Amino acid sequence: MNQKDIYVKNMPLSEAKEKWHNALQTINFPKGAQLAEINVEEALGQITGAPVFAAHSSPAYNAAAMDGIGVHFGDLASASEAAPVRLGAKQFIAVNTGNNLPREFDAVVMIEDVHYISENEVELAIPATPWQHVRTIGEDIVATELILPEGHTIRPIDQGAMLATGVTKIPVKKAPQVLVIPTGSELIQPGTAPAPGQIIEFNSRILAGYLNEWGARATRAKPVSDDKEKLRAAISKAAQENDIVIINAGASAGTRDYTSTVLAELGEVIVHGVAIKPGKPVILAIVDNTPVIGLPGYPVSAILTMRLFVHEMIYSFMDMQKPAVETTKARMSRPMHSAMGVDEFIRITLGQVGKELMATPAGKGAGAVMSLVRADGLLTLGAGSEGVGAGEEVDIELLRPLTDVQSTLVAIGSHDNIIDVLANLLHKGQKSIRISSAHVGSMGGIMAIRRGEAHLAGSHLLDEETGEYNISFIKRFLADIPLQLINLCYRRQGLIVAKGNPQGIKGFQDIADRNLSFINRQNGAGTRLLTDKTLRDLDLNPADINGYGHEEYTHMSVAASIANGSVDCGMGILAAANALNLDFVPVAEERYDLIIPQQFLDDKKIGALLDLIRNSPEFKELVTNLGGYNLRDCGNVMYQQ
Repeated sequence: MNQKDIYVKNMPLSEAKEKWHNALQTINFPKGAQLAEINVEEALGQITGAPVFAAHSSPAYNAAAMDGIGVHFGDLASASEAAPVRLGAKQFIAVNTGNNLPREFDAVVMIEDVHYISENEVELAIPATPWQHVRTIGEDIVATELILPEGHTIRPIDQGAMLATGVTKIPVKKAPQVLVIPTGSELIQPGTAPAPGQIIEFNSRILAGYLNEWGARATRAKPVSDDKEKLRAAISKAAQENDIVIINAGASAGTRDYTSTVLAELGEVIVHGVAIKPGKPVILAIVDNTPVIGLPGYPVSAILTMRLFVHEMIYSFMDMQKPAVETTKARMSRPMHSAMGVDEFIRITLGQVGKELMATPAGKGAGAVMSLVRADGLLTLGAGSEGVGAGEEVDIELLRPLTDVQSTLVAIGSHDNIIDVLANLLHKGQKSIRISSAHVGSMGGIMAIRRGEAHLAGSHLLDEETGEYNISFIKRFLADIPLQLINLCYRRQGLIVAKGNPQGIKGFQDIADRNLSFINRQNGAGTRLLTDKTLRDLDLNPADINGYGHEEYTHMSVAASIANGSVDCGMGILAAANALNLDFVPVAEERYDLIIPQQFLDDKKIGALLDLIRNSPEFKELVTNLGGYNLRDCGNVMYQQ
């Protein structure tokens, strides 16, 4: 081979990427994400291939949260130090922490507050409140609740949550099998003292580590010496057994650099030589319909070129978008010069100096591993640039996050099942945006906005005088905060009852007349306000409703209590009833809005959420399938100030 044949072409980076992309299309790479069903206990580090929902509630029964006795709280209503109450054998049951609390009991008294008169009689000097020291059904997780969204990397706590709710098998995305082949007769294994001319082989560990971090299943081959036939055999076998093959070293123009020759003989070399620094001698080839990438031997060159040409391939294989590059603005602490005609990647360290984020080069050598260890980011000097001057503002690609919470939307307020739909779709399709939600009721959400604690709040507060939702409450409590009130949905509220409605419940009058058990929502919840309005319209006293003081914080928790037979009925949305295969008695249609302060409307996370609810057919289909929703104003601004 003549020296002039060593490089096919020292082509621009953009051209090399385009040629490589087109070549991958000709071999149909990737063929589409494949899923594998695996045991949850073996799923650590795997990526969910579909959203995971709870199979049953946790806890699955009303459980004692303290050692003591289970009682009916009403039996202790008059208890005091002056007039203690005695309970007989049928009025209490001894329980330890975690024990099932039988249905006839609805509170636990701690053992230190119990005075035993005899084995069958106790005396108590303080009253009990409903459900004190009781972990109610579904307190942690409610059946059908979203546990993990699609595209989530599974952690140990995720495994525990799934197992706690009866999920034992899940679909995960099958990762590409990648083999890293180090080459060179001079290579020795770590732990051996190198003689002159010998090099400790650590590159394959670094490369396989990054590949596994990106989601691949990467393994390392034993080093292949500088022998053309041995290299040919190794590459041929690897291409047949793996989805991607990475060859480290042997890509340049040395007398023992055989990689490009062997790849040309076994398949097709698409690119050999790219105008980048470091990383110029990279090879991109196809062998046996398998992508084979020849990386330079210097570690920094190898890492940077693998980031350029392989990183995105891993995510494409799993039908996922590569995470967005995180960048920040910074000012150069000193000038940097660059050779014209190449894209140069400068390792940068960052430091906050007063109000300015300053950037300093961390080192330039392609073999300087510590320059990447120390680097906080990368500065790209384009092929047409001669460099940057001191004090010049530049864009830095971050290698370390400035903050771990910048991709999280904080939603505080009223609960709705649509939030789970949004959480999954945003995580799956919008570069891993997360929703952190707290279900504290509509008024709780308004107060969180007032204190500046949330990006948005869900609210469905009805003003009885005007018949309008949310606006009067915003004017009263958020008058000095510029914001928009954006509709998410209209939804059907009503009484959730057992399947088949065995009690024949038609409305609140039946609950009062027949002393049926009811479960309520907490003070400040829009559902609570609707319940109170309905009772007033019927001229019913809350005291007439058995269980009016028994509160839950979400629609799904209400539905779970009914599904498990703890109560006869409760107020909630149709979607919650449908989720647990319960029946539903309609009471009213209500409007559910999102309150978003003006300062967050330009936030990309909010923009992604609004784009989703306004423009995504998948979102609309998923919400419609939940039942009980109307999206006629979804995404519309109902009020702003």
